[in-house]
Amino acid sequence: MKRTPRPVLYAVVVLLAVTSAASEAAADDGAGPLGVTAVAAPTARVGALFAAGRHFCTASVVDSPRRDLIVTAAHCLDGGSGELEFVPGYRNGHAPYGVWRVGRRLLPHGWAEGQDEDSDVAFAVVADREGEGVEDVVGGGNRFVAGTATGATAVTVTGYPDSREVPVRCTNRATAHSRTQQRIECPDFSGGTSGSPWVDGDGEVVGVLGGHEAGGATADVSYSVVLAAEAAELYRDAVRI
Repeated sequence: MKRTPRPVLYAVVVLLAVTSAASEAAADDGAGPLGVTAVAAPTARVGALFAAGRHFCTASVVDSPRRDLIVTAAHCLDGGSGELEFVPGYRNGHAPYGVWRVGRRLLPHGWAEGQDEDSDVAFAVVADREGEGVEDVVGGGNRFVAGTATGATAVTVTGYPDSREVPVRCTNRATAHSRTQQRIECPDFSGGTSGSPWVDGDGEVVGVLGGHEAGGATADVSYSVVLAAEAAELYRDAVRI
């Protein structure tokens, strides 16, 4: 489960503490070395979810008419999460784009009725701050796209391990785990990275870390629901609010 801490081998983490701006740009474009996880410069559209003062999951801003929508894993927004805050671009205790209160949460029927791992994706509305939506402050949101073939392009995954105060990032090509689940081999995506967006080279969210084994029983292999009809319907419901 990548929502809460797990006993992983942090001593052998292969995190690159220094990453050049050039290699960061290459990773975002789906190029560069694949399957390498690095400490990343924060990106405005990805942030940490906080409860009771501690970050425990990851979420990202997606494009919506009201400019107030984030996407994450459904298991990050279930009833036990309490009051939540979203901090885009979080790094070392700093909130460069502010702290956003999480309001209405939208979970698919499959998760709400039975915590079906094939429905482990969700949206939430964040409250405006001084009349501005979160997209206004972070410079827009990524497009949420369902129906993309697994592995059609490399994707970049950015998330916040709850053992660290900085994000990590990895680019690789996803493969099919089953008809409804996709997997990606990226080391060191440990507890706290649930909800991390899988972003293709066109800036589209084509996966969300979660699903099988709540995102993965090991830190080196992560999963996402295959975003299909249920996810598309949920997004349509979310933007109508």
